Amino acid sequence: MNRGPVNALSMDLVCEILEAYRLAKADSDVRCVMLESGLPKVFCAGMDLEMMRGGDSVRIRDYLEKLYLDMHLAQYRMAKPTIAVVNGAARAAGVTVAVSCDCILASDRASFGYPEIDVGVIPAMHYVHLPRQIGRHKAFELCFNGKPIDAVTAEQWNLINRVIPHDDLGLEALALAKDYAAKSPQVMRIARDSFMRANDYEYRRNIENVVETICLIMEQPDALEGLDAFVEKRPPVWEADRNNN
Repeated sequence: MNRGPVNALSMDLVCEILEAYRLAKADSDVRCVMLESGLPKVFCAGMDLEMMRGGDSVRIRDYLEKLYLDMHLAQYRMAKPTIAVVNGAARAAGVTVAVSCDCILASDRASFGYPEIDVGVIPAMHYVHLPRQIGRHKAFELCFNGKPIDAVTAEQWNLINRVIPHDDLGLEALALAKDYAAKSPQVMRIARDSFMRANDYEYRRNIENVVETICLIMEQPDALEGLDAFVEKRPPVWEADRNNN
């Protein structure tokens, strides 16, 4: 990913990632896929809020389906291990693209967070898998507090595989990729497919429900106010607070 200044997930960038996954799957010489940022301090800041703010409902639904459903399906059917190499800040849907990978290696300068609640929207996609991954109570705090956690905490909470000194991150990720690439491609394809099916938990059906929830949220006045406030760099004024004044 290399879309300055913060790798916001525009429709174009999402489609580029999906196309890269498609090409990697089709190329028999590719035995492991690494998802990295081309920016020095940021992995991915999440959804393109300008698009969410200005898009019509049909366009927003199409965007969410590509980001959540198509991204999951591309990962699910990859047949090759995938590694997220998180060099810096990962926020919101930026965490989504990381946790959709099979492994996450993070720099000691990385951080993870879901600030959506602060702008009147929600990280609903993570309601599906996050409680199983890090526990219900930690998942609730992470999704509804809005504050990020550092890489060490993310490792302690089992959100990522491990923390790597920043200057060693690329080499460590490459070493892990080479470990996976040394395995039998036939065995890896069959075994990974079995692993994915065993851990699916009707994931796609649940994510389809999540897309509906996010579309509903985007119709609420507070969501529009939150996004406007974020872009205008001011505190949001929620409808309930306006009514009380």
